[in-house]
Amino acid sequence: MGAIYRREMGAFFTSGVAYVFLTVFFLLSGIFFYNGVILSGTTETSAMFGSMFIIVLFLIPILTMKLMSEEKKNRTDQGLLTAPVGLWSIVLGKYFSALTLFVIAESIVFVYSIILGYLGNIIWTTLLGNYFAMLFLGAAFIAIGIFVSSLTENQMASAVASMLVLFMLYLLDTLAANISNETLKNAVLSLSFYSKYIEFTRGVFNLSSVVFFLSTAFIFNFFTVRVLDKRRWG
Repeated sequence: MGAIYRREMGAFFTSGVAYVFLTVFFLLSGIFFYNGVILSGTTETSAMFGSMFIIVLFLIPILTMKLMSEEKKNRTDQGLLTAPVGLWSIVLGKYFSALTLFVIAESIVFVYSIILGYLGNIIWTTLLGNYFAMLFLGAAFIAIGIFVSSLTENQMASAVASMLVLFMLYLLDTLAANISNETLKNAVLSLSFYSKYIEFTRGVFNLSSVVFFLSTAFIFNFFTVRVLDKRRWG
């Protein structure tokens, strides 16, 4: 797994994907920070993090679009699949490389905390809650993005499909609001990423939500392993 991880981290920077992802993430988070925090004269960051859900939704597919699809397009997947390395090592190596870059991106919040320190007292529990909320969300979304990437050899198709899937997940709350049957409504809400994420940004720690995000990451990484396994023997 270590070799795959190092290769993918290097590829992120040599291909320029890392620079584009980090630049756009820093720029947009900076805009939300300025508008939602600085202009409001507050040290409360929940509004900023609440808005960042949509940005993460559209940026993560850019991060994951090439991780699997490029291997298939360049016909290097067969060499990788026949190498003396487990499928889980391949998937997790790619997964953790993307997650590492995401952690680097969202750690800009600690730069913002220095600025907030000059404005007043920082509520660290809320700030850290927001940070980990985005981390858990990113962990789940990255796994979904890698799975979608494993289904195609076209990077743009992978990015667009991932965005559509994540956007549909975002719309689950809207869908639930239009369902009259309470049982069905609660079933749809139980799959809502947005409501679970927003809970964290509002300072509510819910262990079941943590399990939900981590379980989603595991399940979709498992799906990716199954796709590779089928390709290995197909």
